[in-house]
Amino acid sequence: IIGLIIAIMRWLALSTADRKVKAQLKSESASTDNPLGRVLAAYESNRSADTETVELKLSEAALKEMPALTKGLLFIKVTAAVAPLMGLLGTVIGMIITFTAITNFGAGDPKLMAGGISVALMTTVLGLVAAIPLLLTHALAAAMARGNQQILDEQAAGLVAERAERGGAA
Repeated sequence: IIGLIIAIMRWLALSTADRKVKAQLKSESASTDNPLGRVLAAYESNRSADTETVELKLSEAALKEMPALTKGLLFIKVTAAVAPLMGLLGTVIGMIITFTAITNFGAGDPKLMAGGISVALMTTVLGLVAAIPLLLTHALAAAMARGNQQILDEQAAGLVAERAERGGAA
């Protein structure tokens, strides 16, 4: 549940950032309320510098945005990977309970084995119920983060190329 809550929060945050970046693409002036706006602001504040310095400043600004875009994604991914393993652990524990009941009381009474089998099946189901939505939300959030980072890199490279074509001066 915690992993899913974090995944939903990250998806909402990335959706908001994505909308703001797309709005910034259409805007003429840089706004510092979104990742692309902050990269464009770095360009504006270094207009008088040489092309190499501008390129480095834009790369630095784009790299500074990456942690905010990818924050929490590793936790979601690890949680999605661990959930089925926890289900498998519960399955093994349930089977141990079942075999212990068989060893102690024999296989004549199915009710004695049902508890262990129930534990085994429930933990497997719960592991999968946790992992599947986490994997899907991680994939969506990671794709959004990569898309936003790609836009930042493309815009930064475009600004540097435009500046280089003009001969390095604004």
